[in-house]
Amino acid sequence: MTPRFDAIGLVVSDMAASVVFYRRLGFAFPDGAENEPHAEAELPGGLRLLLDTEATVRSFLPEWQPPTGSGRHSLALRCADPGEVDAVYEELVGAGYHGELKPWDAFWGQRYACVQDPDGNGVDLFAPLAAASAE
Repeated sequence: MTPRFDAIGLVVSDMAASVVFYRRLGFAFPDGAENEPHAEAELPGGLRLLLDTEATVRSFLPEWQPPTGSGRHSLALRCADPGEVDAVYEELVGAGYHGELKPWDAFWGQRYACVQDPDGNGVDLFAPLAAASAE
């Protein structure tokens, strides 16, 4: 038996707000997904991003409660280049999303930034720095 990694699931408090956020980042949720209790977007390579409302999760796990405090996970999105990290970060922050960490040149050789989705989940933006990719 060998389980295969197939999807990343997030529980969301507001499906419409989450679908809008992830569509801004290029996730192709189908039309009408913002009105559904469960939504899926297929990712390159066949993985999927799954969104379920809190009510959906409680329908099969009634005692479920949203976590409190800082999360231990984030989605990491590779950008085409360092300039795109800055541009995507500025576009999202300009649209009212929380910028957790402004773009910076990380010591591990990436332009790196972090924003939060509507539920406070981290979304990391990164691209190799020109000097690091030239090596």
